[in-house]
Amino acid sequence: MLERKMLKHFDWTLFVTMVLIVALGIIMIASATHYAENGLTRQIKIQAVAFFLGLAIMVLTLVIDYNYLGDLYKVVYALSIFMLLLVYIPGLGAVRGGARSWIDIGPIDIQTSELAKIGFILSYGKFLESRYGKIDNIVEIAVSLLFPLPFIFLVLLQPDLGTALVFVVITLGMLFIAGMPWKYFIGGGALGIAMIPVAYRFMGDHQKRRIDAFLNPSNTDLPGNYHVRQSKITIGSGQFSGKGLFMGTQTRYDFLPVQETDFIFAVLVEELGFVGGACLILLYFLLLYRMFSVGKNSKDIYGTLVVSGIISMFLYQIIQNIGMTMGVMPVTGVTLPFMSYGGSSLIISMVAIGLVLGISVRRQKIKF
Repeated sequence: MLERKMLKHFDWTLFVTMVLIVALGIIMIASATHYAENGLTRQIKIQAVAFFLGLAIMVLTLVIDYNYLGDLYKVVYALSIFMLLLVYIPGLGAVRGGARSWIDIGPIDIQTSELAKIGFILSYGKFLESRYGKIDNIVEIAVSLLFPLPFIFLVLLQPDLGTALVFVVITLGMLFIAGMPWKYFIGGGALGIAMIPVAYRFMGDHQKRRIDAFLNPSNTDLPGNYHVRQSKITIGSGQFSGKGLFMGTQTRYDFLPVQETDFIFAVLVEELGFVGGACLILLYFLLLYRMFSVGKNSKDIYGTLVVSGIISMFLYQIIQNIGMTMGVMPVTGVTLPFMSYGGSSLIISMVAIGLVLGISVRRQKIKF
C-alpha cells in the first residue's frame, strides 16, 4: 500500500526533532509573555494554532509530489513575486518594525516574504536542475544570478535587509550544490567585501544605523545596541544550569526587549543555562544533519537542490539569530526557526520540513 511505502522512508527522526524544538519554543514564548502571571497569552495561542495548522499543511505537502511543483516552477515563481508585491496594495499591506513586509488579513498578519522563500527554493531548484554541473563560466553564472534578483530587490525595497540576506544565502547554497566552482565564490566574496563602502552610501538611514551600531557596540544610543547589551546580560546570568523555568529575572521584568521573537534564545539560556542552549544547538544540528541525509539520498538532483536551499535557509537563520543575541552578528530581525513567536514563520518553516519529508519518502519511485 502507498501508506506503508511512504512510512518506510519517512524520516521520523527529522519530524520528532522538529516537534521537540517547536515544543521548547512554545514553552519559552510562554515564559517571555509571562504565562505564570497572565495565563495563556495571545502569543501562546497563536503559536499553538500555527503549529497544528502547520501539521495539516505538512500532510498535504507529503501527498503532493514535489516534482509536480517543480514542473510548475514558472507559475510558482510568478506567484511568489506576486506575494511580495501584495504588501504595496493600500489597505492590505502593513508596516511592522519599520518594514512593509506584511499583509493584514483581519485578525492575522502574514509576512509574504516567508511564503516567497519556499516558492523561490522550489522554482530556483528547477531552474538549476537543467544547469547542474554546467555553471562553470561567467555567462552561466550571470544567467543563474538573474533569477533571484527580483526577490532580493523587492525585499530590499520593503526594506528588510535581514530577509534579503536569507535569499542571498539560499542562492549561494543552491549554486554550490549545482556545481559552481569554488573560485567564483571566493572571487565574488572578495568583490562583495570591496563593495561594502559603496553599498553603504546607498543604504537607507535605518540600515546605516544598524551597521554603525554593530561597529560601535558600546554606544547604547544606536539602535539595537541596548537590545544586544541586555541580551548578553540575560545570557550571562543563566550561567551553567539556568535560573529555572519561568524564573528568569531579565525576562520576568522585561529588561530584555522583543524577548518572544528576536531574542528568544537569550530567554532560553537565562532559564535553562548553558545546558539548555547547548541542547537546543544539538537539536538544530540533528535537524540539519537529517535534512542533509535526505538531500544526499534523493532520487533526483531536483530533490537535492530543494533540500540544499532549505538547509541554507535554516542554517543562516540559526547562526544569524544566535550570533545576534551574543553580539557577534548585526541585529537584523531574523527570527530563530521553530522557536521565535510568529505564526507565518512557524507555518512556513514546517512546510519546508514537509517538503524535505516528501523528498525522503520518494527516495525510491512510488506508484501513485
